[in-house]
Amino acid sequence: QGQLVESGGGPVQAGGSLRLSCVASKSTYSNNCVGWFRQVPGKAREGIAAIWTGDGSAHYAEFAKGRFTISQDNAKNSVYLQMNNLKPEDTAMYYCGAEDPPLPHAFLCDEKYRYQKWGQGTQVTVSS
Repeated sequence: QGQLVESGGGPVQAGGSLRLSCVASKSTYSNNCVGWFRQVPGKAREGIAAIWTGDGSAHYAEFAKGRFTISQDNAKNSVYLQMNNLKPEDTAMYYCGAEDPPLPHAFLCDEKYRYQKWGQGTQVTVSS
């Protein structure tokens, strides 16, 4: 897909934390709906969190509330996903997605958003 690069995944024990990073091109990042979703082979994509980078408004899936935090860094054209208290069921490939062309308002930007482009993904494996 290009223009979105994720990093930060890896193996972690249950209860541990990881911080995923997504670096985007400036045109993709600015005033856009950018978020995270995950997928396990054979299962449907699952939205996690989204942020509209124009004002930082964020939305979370129910399972993510209280454990995951999405944030942004305008200077780095980056969106992050801080994941705490990880569980084995969080094991998945994690993707950063963005709308293309950019979504010009926060309305409709939520954790269920179906992005037009995404990166190559970063694997998160949580062991019990």
